[in-house]
Amino acid sequence: MNKLNSTNEIRISDFPEEITEDGLKFYGETSYENQMAVLSHYLHNNGNDETAEHKGEIISAIREFLSHKQFHQKLNLREISDDVIERVKEDAIQFGLFDDFFKVPFPAPETPRFTFIDLFAGIGGFRIAFQNLGGKCVYSSEFDAKAQESYLANYGEMPFGDITKESTKSYIPRYFDILCGGFPCQAFSLAGRRLGFKDETRGTLFFEIESILRKHQPKAFFLENVKGLAIHDKGRTLKTILEHLDNAGYDVVPPKILNAMDYGVPQHRERIYIVGFRKDLHIDVNKFNYPEPRTTGANRPRFRDVMEKTVPSVKYYLSTVYIETLKRHRARHEAAGHGFGYEIIDTDGVANAIVVGGMGRERNLVIDKRLRDFTPITNIKGEVNRDGIRRMTPREWARLQGFPEEFRIVVADASAYKQFGNSVAIPAIQATAERELQMLGII
Repeated sequence: MNKLNSTNEIRISDFPEEITEDGLKFYGETSYENQMAVLSHYLHNNGNDETAEHKGEIISAIREFLSHKQFHQKLNLREISDDVIERVKEDAIQFGLFDDFFKVPFPAPETPRFTFIDLFAGIGGFRIAFQNLGGKCVYSSEFDAKAQESYLANYGEMPFGDITKESTKSYIPRYFDILCGGFPCQAFSLAGRRLGFKDETRGTLFFEIESILRKHQPKAFFLENVKGLAIHDKGRTLKTILEHLDNAGYDVVPPKILNAMDYGVPQHRERIYIVGFRKDLHIDVNKFNYPEPRTTGANRPRFRDVMEKTVPSVKYYLSTVYIETLKRHRARHEAAGHGFGYEIIDTDGVANAIVVGGMGRERNLVIDKRLRDFTPITNIKGEVNRDGIRRMTPREWARLQGFPEEFRIVVADASAYKQFGNSVAIPAIQATAERELQMLGII
C-alpha cells in the first residue's frame, strides 16, 4: 500500500549539486535545464491555469524526485504510482513534501494585489520591494549559479537561467502585471570599458526585456541601471532604449537618477530608474512623480547604524603588509592625478557605493578597534593590523542595500560580496514602485 504522510519530507538538502545518474541537476552553471526551476515555480503558482502546458514536465520532475528520495532515503512507498504523483502534484504541502520551498524568510503574500516577474533577479532585491507592497512573483530568471542558490534559500524558488534561450522564456506566464529588471549594467558603467550595445554578452540583454514586453504586454515595467547609462555614448544609448520601449507599446516616464542614501540606507549609490506604462492604459506619465528624499540631513542614517553589533571575525581585519600595498597603490594613482585607491569610511558618515571587483571592498574600509584577539585564521603576510582597519562584512553590505536581517547568506564571502554589490537598493526601489502602483490604481 502506498503511504504518503508528513514523515516523508523531501528537503532541498536531500539532493546533490551535480548531475546524477538519474538525470537530476541542481546548482550547475545555469538552471535552464534544471527541474528544480520547473517544480519550484509550479508549486508556488499551483492553481494557475498557465502551468497546465507544462504538466508533463511537472509530473516527470515529481516522479524523479520521489524515485530519488525512495532509493536514497527509503521513502515509505511501495511504488510510485500515477495516483501518488497526481496527489503530490495537486497538494504537495499536504503531504509534507517539498516544504523547504515554503519554509523561507520571504514567502509570497497569500492574497496578492498584483503579479510581477523578476528578470536578472540577482538575489531578489526587486522581489522583496514588490512583495512588501503586496505583489506576487510568478516568474524569476537569474543566470549566476551562486545567486540562484541564495534566491532559492530565501524565496523557495529556483530561478530559471539563461534568458536569451527561448526554452527559458517559454515558462514566463502569459499574463502578469509588472516586469522588473535590473538588467546587467557593466556595459554602461563609468568604471568599466563602457561598450554599451557593442558588448554582446551584456549590453544587448536589454533587447530580451523588449521582446518580453512585446510578447506579454504587462501593464508596466520598472528597470534599473547604473547612472552611467544616462551619458553613455553622449546620451544616444539611453535614447535608443527609450525609443525601443516606446515602440514596444509603452509610455515611458522620463528616467531619473536617485540616490539610495536618500531613502533610508547609509550608502551613496546613484542609479537610473526607468518606469513605463502600457499605452492603452492612458496613464499621463507627466504626472508621475519620483519619490522625494525621505532621509536627509540630521535624520540620514549613518554607517554606524548598520555596523555589526558584535566584534567581527579577525578575517575581516587587514594585514599590515596588505595595508602597505594599498598605500602604495593609492600613492601611484595620486601621483598620476587619479582619485583611485582605498578609503576609510567615517562611521558617522555614509559608505561609498558597494561594487564588485577592483577596489570595491577597499573603498569602504572602516576602523573598528573592538578586536582583542589578533591571531589570524587565514593565511596572511605580516600580521593583523592593530589600528582596527577592516573590511565591511557581507552582512553590513546587506544592510547597506536594505536587505532585512532575516535574509539568509548561504554562500561564501566572495560570492556574498558579489551578490550584494550587484543588487539594487531595496528602499529606493520600493519607494519608486509605490508611486508606480499608485499610478496603476493598485494601491
